[in-house]
Amino acid sequence: MKKYIIAITGASGSIYAVKLIEELLKNGYSIHLVVSDNGAKVLEYETGIKLLNFIEDMKEKYGNITLEDVDNLFSSVASGSFKTDGMIILPCSMSSLGEIAHGVSKNLIGRAADVCIKEKRPLVIVPRETPLSSIHLKNMLILSESGVTILPAMPGFYHKPENLEDVINFVVGKILDTLSIENNLFKKWGN
Repeated sequence: MKKYIIAITGASGSIYAVKLIEELLKNGYSIHLVVSDNGAKVLEYETGIKLLNFIEDMKEKYGNITLEDVDNLFSSVASGSFKTDGMIILPCSMSSLGEIAHGVSKNLIGRAADVCIKEKRPLVIVPRETPLSSIHLKNMLILSESGVTILPAMPGFYHKPENLEDVINFVVGKILDTLSIENNLFKKWGN
């Protein structure tokens, strides 16, 4: 069974993570979820979803989800010997992005990302900030040059979204496409 690490930081856009987690779980993938303290606060503020209730709901429906302690650097996902199929940081704050770009592992999110980079495993970072400063762009360039996929939460509109769910599905579908995971969340160009 393929397994992914998903991290939620304190940036806006945690609804994307909710949709990604549901999609991966319902398709039989295993998830190790790492959520920063601010990530949990933003999730509840923006969506009304309490993290622990969401985890329990996902466990009941699908199983295969483990909530990791963001401060536990002894977690299995902190080690390169623990094989995963990649990591998605969604949404990724500019603070977390900057730390990862410069090899700072203050918590399990940074350490797991560092492991993916050093082990050459897929790492998809979905930054959610606008406008971007030169510092943000330089940090993204550092990560891109290290093999990280930078996938900003920038929905397209060629598929003619009719509601907010269509916009969310577009971004999550792009993330899944990047990981070579088949999905029908949005109409692909030319289809």
